[in-house]
Amino acid sequence: MNALAVVFWVSVALLLYAHGGYPLLLLAAARAVGERPQAHTGATPSVSLIVAAHDEREVIAAKVADALALDWPRAQLEVVVCCDGCRDDTAAVAGAAGADLVLELPRSGKVRAQDAGVAAARGELLAFSDANASWEPDALRELAAAFEDPAVGYACGQIRFVQAAAGAAADNQEGLYWRYEMAVRAGESRLRSVTAGNGGIYAVRREAYLVVDERMGHDLSFPFNMVKRGWRAVYVPSARASEKMVPSIDGEFTRKRRMMSHAWPIVLRGGMLSPRGYGLRYGWMILSHRVLRYAAPALHLVALASNIALVGRGVVYQACLAAQLALLLAAAAAARVRARPLLLARYYVLMNASLAAGLWDYLRHGTPAGWEAPEGTR
Repeated sequence: MNALAVVFWVSVALLLYAHGGYPLLLLAAARAVGERPQAHTGATPSVSLIVAAHDEREVIAAKVADALALDWPRAQLEVVVCCDGCRDDTAAVAGAAGADLVLELPRSGKVRAQDAGVAAARGELLAFSDANASWEPDALRELAAAFEDPAVGYACGQIRFVQAAAGAAADNQEGLYWRYEMAVRAGESRLRSVTAGNGGIYAVRREAYLVVDERMGHDLSFPFNMVKRGWRAVYVPSARASEKMVPSIDGEFTRKRRMMSHAWPIVLRGGMLSPRGYGLRYGWMILSHRVLRYAAPALHLVALASNIALVGRGVVYQACLAAQLALLLAAAAAARVRARPLLLARYYVLMNASLAAGLWDYLRHGTPAGWEAPEGTR
């Protein structure tokens, strides 16, 4: 086997491992370890639920009402809305809806708005939610129970993405991918800690809260930094919330591209690649779930280029090239034919492309701290 063949088979093996082998090994290991015993006392510490909002007039009243309807003693719950340079009357609507504290802040981005909310909040636990996320009534109780384990510094719940539109426009396959992702995170949480969270429903012990770079969102930067500091970052699937997903796959590509422009600074210079403080188990998770996943676009290009060069060396290489081209053709065909297998192919190709596009955006002009709500999610 020559060097080019080695390059091809290694790139293919890494792709198969990252997307299939790692989840299978992880879930097998998690099953062998079993559930961590946890006794719930039903304690209700004071909680500040912080919502960063930028021009969220359409949904902020419903969000405040959703927060106030949580199964939590009202005297122990503080609802904080942080208006990040809002150009509409989000602040007035939030106050009228019953928010305990409304901060009107200059435009500085979600992370700095959350920092301001934390500085003003009084809760022992700091919970965070997106303005368009709807929590189930018992979600806060389930999330807070995780902190009865003194080793837990961060806990995220289960977000369910629902279609925001019907018919041909609603072709986003994010819901299917997210179920796969949550199964992987459940295994990571059981073994050690999750490698990423989500912005729709999570909480942090006050003493564990981190002030991070304004371009580096909590979703990716908090879990591994918690581990480095001796905390566990866990997934609580019984703490449930829902959000509208971007209706179209093309819209999801735009959203993921923006997200990855924020993720790449964390990967490249935010400390994720430094193994210090991880231990072997968590280091394996970061390498498998994060590093190899983000390297997937490059691995696909290497596999395709080397496969083309090797196609004259036998039927195996011809079959591999046919499979790669079939994936690309299926993704292209999904723009006209709305069949589920084609839509899944298009989703996979575009989501990998978004990783590369986000890196390009970051390297070309950096990452802005501000954000706009994705179209169709409000």
